[in-house]
Amino acid sequence: MSAPILDQTDREIIILLEQEPTLNSKEIATKLRRRPSTMLNRYNRLIILGYIKESIPTGEMEKFDGMMVVIINVQLNDHYAEALNNFQEEISAFKQVMECYQTTGQVDFVLKVIVKDMSDYQVFLVQTLSKMPIVKSYTSHFVINEKRKASGRLEPMV
Repeated sequence: MSAPILDQTDREIIILLEQEPTLNSKEIATKLRRRPSTMLNRYNRLIILGYIKESIPTGEMEKFDGMMVVIINVQLNDHYAEALNNFQEEISAFKQVMECYQTTGQVDFVLKVIVKDMSDYQVFLVQTLSKMPIVKSYTSHFVINEKRKASGRLEPMV
């Protein structure tokens, strides 16, 4: 099953929520100059599809004042489809995991994790990631600075 295709309006909603994560569907409608009922339907659809989560949204580091952003590269022991899907579902359920990407190359997954401090990070590693039998190895990278592109309209991919 392929991922649902997002249109320009869906992308605009996601970009807007990355900039202002506390907006509700009516405020989104106003900012995007769309009908509130249409935005409510799209907003709910993006939640159901998993594009919008009820956890801390991704965004600029200053929004996470006093927190640490960690990028974790994860290698798995098994690479059959069910194992990959199960890992992604299981790890994504943890509140610390903001983003989970299945990748090609030397690592199987790249995680964006947000923790309060080094102690919280250690708890996540010891009690969560390292206890997963499918995890072969992991490497952590602590984010010290972040620069995001100025938001704007996403262009369709060709």
